[in-house]
Amino acid sequence: MYDYGLSVLEQYGLTATGSSRIRDALLCRTEQGAVVVREFRGSEKKLKMQQELLVTIRENGYRADSFLENGEGELISRDSDNIPYTLQHWYEGRECDTKSEDDIVRGAGLLAEIHKVMKLAPDGFYMQPDLKEVCRRHNQELRKIRRFIRKKGASCDFEKDYLSSVEWFLRKGEEALALLENTGYERLMQNVLEQGWVCHGEYNQHNILFAGREMAATGFDHWSFGIQMSDLYQFMRKILEKHGWDSRLAEKMLDAYSAERPVSSDELDYLKIRFIYPDKYWKLANYYYSHNKAWISEKNTEKMKTLIRQKERWDRFGRTFFPGGNDV
Repeated sequence: MYDYGLSVLEQYGLTATGSSRIRDALLCRTEQGAVVVREFRGSEKKLKMQQELLVTIRENGYRADSFLENGEGELISRDSDNIPYTLQHWYEGRECDTKSEDDIVRGAGLLAEIHKVMKLAPDGFYMQPDLKEVCRRHNQELRKIRRFIRKKGASCDFEKDYLSSVEWFLRKGEEALALLENTGYERLMQNVLEQGWVCHGEYNQHNILFAGREMAATGFDHWSFGIQMSDLYQFMRKILEKHGWDSRLAEKMLDAYSAERPVSSDELDYLKIRFIYPDKYWKLANYYYSHNKAWISEKNTEKMKTLIRQKERWDRFGRTFFPGGNDV
């Protein structure tokens, strides 16, 4: 019977008093507290660097889901079927409530605090993709999808909505790419290369845990060397999409972050450009193009309609919210 890695606890000298399934993992309660057992599918080199990062965060007084070493001092253990697993410290608590301003603001503050200590010796690997190349490639893909739908003919609401809106969103994509050429983006990337600044990679409400007044940051598997403002952008975008691009809430998030870690004018410019680029629109279009086009979910069709309805509000936010940045 498949035990989801439960048997590897023996290699850590632990016994589970209870267990339950969580996202892609098994949560176990042991004599040393809660741990998460997860099948390992990544790079061992990157795992060791991730552990170094997590230990640094914990040594600076913050809670993070660092890995446990087994009896042989290894981060990876294999069960009787030779399946590799890792064990991580876990924290009992609740996820960040996206309806709670207090949770959201505290989440932004925690991100700033851990960013200050998130550094590794740079080695040229695991770098954040070049944003200029990403924007250029995504713009090309939006054009390719436009050509594809025009050639075959739009036969559903999603395709019709795409054709009616793609020119507007493409202009936003080209605008963001042009702005990148005239800002301090290269200076920011050079600083990353020299200093070894690290991004979380997936900082969202699911990876922020609350236990009373204590907080923990989890889910660092997508870490990379890069411009840390990308984490703040991802967190803010996820939240603001749910709050109708509320500038007041955005200001609270940015203030909470900058109170712990001052944001430079180059970083503000970067953040502004990230909000100008139509990430969500590209993701929906890319999902459509790379999956079964004979059946398009109503959920994605509605997401597309919502994006189009909210585009003016989103555009206004991206253009006007960052008065402290340079005139990009």
